[in-house]
Amino acid sequence: MNELRAPFPWFGGKRRVAQLVWDRLGNVQTYNEPFAGSLAVLLGRPHEPKIETVNDLDCYLANFWRALQRDPQQVAFYADSPVNEADLHARHRWLVEHARLQAERVMTDPDFYDAKIAGWWVWGQCLWIGSGWCQSPGLPMGRAGNGVEQRRRPQLTGDQGVIIGENPSKPRKRPAANHSGESNGIHRKSLHRRWQGGGQGGGSGVHAPTLSRQLPALNGDAGATGHGILASGFEVRTGGLYVYMDSLASRLRRVRVCCGDWQRVLTPSVTTYIGTCGVFLDPPYAHDMRERCYSEDHDISSDVRQWAIENGDNPNFRIALCGYEGEHVMPESWECVPWKAHGGYSRTERGVANRSRERIWFSPHCLRPTDKLPLEMMQ
Repeated sequence: MNELRAPFPWFGGKRRVAQLVWDRLGNVQTYNEPFAGSLAVLLGRPHEPKIETVNDLDCYLANFWRALQRDPQQVAFYADSPVNEADLHARHRWLVEHARLQAERVMTDPDFYDAKIAGWWVWGQCLWIGSGWCQSPGLPMGRAGNGVEQRRRPQLTGDQGVIIGENPSKPRKRPAANHSGESNGIHRKSLHRRWQGGGQGGGSGVHAPTLSRQLPALNGDAGATGHGILASGFEVRTGGLYVYMDSLASRLRRVRVCCGDWQRVLTPSVTTYIGTCGVFLDPPYAHDMRERCYSEDHDISSDVRQWAIENGDNPNFRIALCGYEGEHVMPESWECVPWKAHGGYSRTERGVANRSRERIWFSPHCLRPTDKLPLEMMQ
């Protein structure tokens, strides 16, 4: 199968290790991803998909994946917008103040989706820098933090830091823009050249005082300009934004998308009762080991580790657990594989310190390839 990249940047995305994970999981009967995010590992699956279930607590994210399954052309229509600072903040305000309750219907109505919310959400996700995108001010431990509106400008440089304005107590950011003046994801200039046919990451990190105001992010990662569907070369690789969304929809056609607590998709009825089950666990890392860059801040790393240990000896489970070096103390029967992250939040001060600490622990019944890790994994 051809690998599909996620249409938006996501803090902690694991696209770089997707091949490693599938080498250990193999062509399992059922695949479960309780912390879905950008679905980088699922989209990197080298086999024909079988039974797959993904879940995330973020209602905007769940709505995006569900809407993409049902109406990819409408999602592409709303995502196909130029970079405009006024639009960025107007859509941000609308999504937070008017669309949130509508998006939360994905938790109670299995047939609900909203293509407009999905398209505007992914458009802004590719332009927003750091924390704050679609986070309601006043939510406890959320992106905005303390109940006041955050206002930012999109980032215009590669520097992810806060641009202090006239009032130092109200940090303001500009949208990311690389040296070529391009934006990220679906907002890259090259998007329309390549897709004719039609930290990032939502985080709880910086507690800015006010609904964030930014300049749109225009720089990219790993040598590219722009993020997600705005990345340089995007249209050439995919044939156009509308074609790309159709391809994603086709890949996700039989994927079950859930929105709620992570343990709901790990019950026997959706895992081992079906057959050999691969489980990819990528929870928010422990508070003391990461920057707060998740859409909703939960310190559940230890609970996830406990579930993994309790189920690791089951021969019907092949489990991959992500974390930092020293975060998880696992039984000796588990295999610990180091890897090195790059780009995005790994460029922040703490990210630089942590990017070489990335680890994946594989349960005893995972496959053990004899081949060495690809050299680029550790460079």
